[in-house]
Amino acid sequence: MDKYEIKGGNRLTGEVSISGAKNAALVIIPAAILSDGVCRIDNIPNITDVSSIIHILQDMGAQVRRIDRSAIEIDASTIYTCEAPYELSRHIRGSYYLLGALLGRYRHALVTMPGGCNFGVRPIDQHLKGFAALGAKYSVDGGMVDVRADELVGSSVYLDVVSVGATMNIMLAAVRAKGTTVIENAAKEPHIVDLANFLNSMGADIRGAGTDVIKIYGCDSLRGTTYSIIPDQIEAGTYMVAAAATSGDVLVKNVIPKHLESISAKLEEMGVTVEEYDDAVRVTRTGKLNKCNIKTLPHPGFPTDMQPQITALLSMADGTSIVNESVWDNRFRYVEELKRMGAQISVDGRIAVVEGVDHLNAAPVKATDLRAGAAMLIAALAARGTTQIEEVHHIERGYEDVVEKLRNLGADIRRVPVRETAVPRAI
Repeated sequence: MDKYEIKGGNRLTGEVSISGAKNAALVIIPAAILSDGVCRIDNIPNITDVSSIIHILQDMGAQVRRIDRSAIEIDASTIYTCEAPYELSRHIRGSYYLLGALLGRYRHALVTMPGGCNFGVRPIDQHLKGFAALGAKYSVDGGMVDVRADELVGSSVYLDVVSVGATMNIMLAAVRAKGTTVIENAAKEPHIVDLANFLNSMGADIRGAGTDVIKIYGCDSLRGTTYSIIPDQIEAGTYMVAAAATSGDVLVKNVIPKHLESISAKLEEMGVTVEEYDDAVRVTRTGKLNKCNIKTLPHPGFPTDMQPQITALLSMADGTSIVNESVWDNRFRYVEELKRMGAQISVDGRIAVVEGVDHLNAAPVKATDLRAGAAMLIAALAARGTTQIEEVHHIERGYEDVVEKLRNLGADIRRVPVRETAVPRAI
């Protein structure tokens, strides 16, 4: 097992190219199950979560061919089981999209409850409510979700809470159902629009993605397609915040600036300059960081997946900032790690009060989850001294070539092995 060793204090300068969106890839790859042909998917991020979902499909019998580092072809016609392998699927949240895809294609799915980062309960009641509205029956036993239907018929589904996962899972199940399905109070995230565009490129008829009402007109079959995944909004935001934390000057390329508007607005409120181009943003900072209040919200609000990174930045801002986490119950676990570096943060439930300090100091820390790990990277890049970050496998679940990309921007970062401490034997 490795760790990152980062000598802080270097300004990040230069250009960084953003990879394909993790959250889009984790639903679009299972969505290929719905096709009767071969699907080529480009701009796939080379991260461990994506490798896991590909291995799951292969274990179920799908033929997956890697064309190059960021492109694959999937032929799902050879799938021979509707049961996802337990050990592979229990570790990633995206495995639950197999429920909608398998149900939509084969009318049966047996998949483990979702895994991923441990910062709150991941209920799937809204997913199951949607499946039931389409005519499916389900049971949950021993951590496995079993969903079956003799046939799926379009229906109206009102989501009690705005749920990205439920919105996309219902879309997957409904696309080959009979009749029309209407999802009300749907989530609007960019990867929902990307999923709809992918399915439509196969011959589906989905309208309204990106609004709170999505209509899916069911079809009998879907053809193969070639499709390129959108850039990763959260990876882009992370490098934007890292540039701000180090008083840097970074051009973040291969992005959709509109997807970054909520992040850009908060950085500008903090005194950071953000310039937008057609497919890039330039982030520069020359003065002090101003305090700023943040509340995470469903898209187009400030994304919960950027909350730890922006909190790391606020810990070095001038004044007191309030961070309100409205999406997850337990997303402030990383705060104890930031406090080891000198951050002054107090947490009460879903509210964090951040008293800005002049600087952070290096300390041994760990990545408690994916985005918390990104926050540790940002803090370490700005801190005085050399920080060591352990549990970096969390970071590599969602960030492609992060060490190389940061090095190319001038960061002093390297991967080193973790030395195991010997435990004295009892005499």
